[in-house]
Amino acid sequence: MAEVTMTVNGKSVTKSVKGNTLMTEFLRDELRLTGTHVGCDTSQCGACNIHVNGNLVKACTMFAGEADGAEVSTIEGQANADGSLNVIQQAFQDHHGLQCGFCTPGMVMAAASLLKQNPKPTEAEVRDYLEGNICRCTGYHNIVKAILAASGQDVSGIAAE
Repeated sequence: MAEVTMTVNGKSVTKSVKGNTLMTEFLRDELRLTGTHVGCDTSQCGACNIHVNGNLVKACTMFAGEADGAEVSTIEGQANADGSLNVIQQAFQDHHGLQCGFCTPGMVMAAASLLKQNPKPTEAEVRDYLEGNICRCTGYHNIVKAILAASGQDVSGIAAE
């Protein structure tokens, strides 16, 4: 067992973990932050996306020990300080960017990373960035529309699907 300390969603956390504990297990089982979903365990679906030191990371391929000393942000840390939805989450709701909701936390985390790097992406850039995320319900159209809306772009001319 090794002791790890990290800041998760603004709060310092210290826990003892086995060397092979994945970040998904650490977040879900140790911290009870269940918004980070386990979809494939092979880094193909993106449901487990989190931010580590500002970088988008698939938590199913990272050991908790690798995050020792890191700043970690999960979907639970994305809401505004008053608990209301942030601009990306609100856009997903407003533009029907979710259906079953399983991929949504990973999509929101990917969208946040994209918009940090590229505040006004094109539709093609959004689609390219989401390549590592799988949604089995929506066909991505409304997810892309939501991300474009979250970037402040006018999406009124894009038909809902």
